[in-house]
Amino acid sequence: MSRVGKYPVEIPAGVQVALAGRVLTAKGKLGEMKLELTENVEAVVDGGKVAVNPRDKSAPARMMWGTTRALVANMVKGVSEGFSKQMEITGTGYRAAVNGPNLVINLGFSHDVVFPIPQGITVFCEKPTSIKVSGMDKRLVGQVCAEIRAWRPPEPYKGKGVKFDGEAILRKEGKKK
Repeated sequence: MSRVGKYPVEIPAGVQVALAGRVLTAKGKLGEMKLELTENVEAVVDGGKVAVNPRDKSAPARMMWGTTRALVANMVKGVSEGFSKQMEITGTGYRAAVNGPNLVINLGFSHDVVFPIPQGITVFCEKPTSIKVSGMDKRLVGQVCAEIRAWRPPEPYKGKGVKFDGEAILRKEGKKK
């Protein structure tokens, strides 16, 4: 039995959730998101809550129960508050800047890395070594951060690279004389 799926999702003030067939729609101050439900689960919008229940007792239905509830919760939070992740760049000469619809990052390559910012995502660079990625879709925010980090993940000897704020890098000892 799902421990996550059995709790209903609270709908905050200013968010409207509607169910039309198999499509759940949430509208809020940041925009609108849609989620197509699988045939294994059903959702009920009742008052200020959304409840997700499995259609039967099969293993796929029980697996999708908790997953769907988490997706609905992320969707409701995304249209009301949004999600953001903070990243920091460590290394001599490493820096980032937003240039129109692109994020331009200098990561020690012979060329600058030009990353096109996807629709629905906003990127801020308060400092040249700080990147803040925000948006209403949690999956898209995480994917953009992962793609930026993949250009130069932090290395274990000096810690140079792109890392998430608060991420602990396991450091190795260098050469001994």
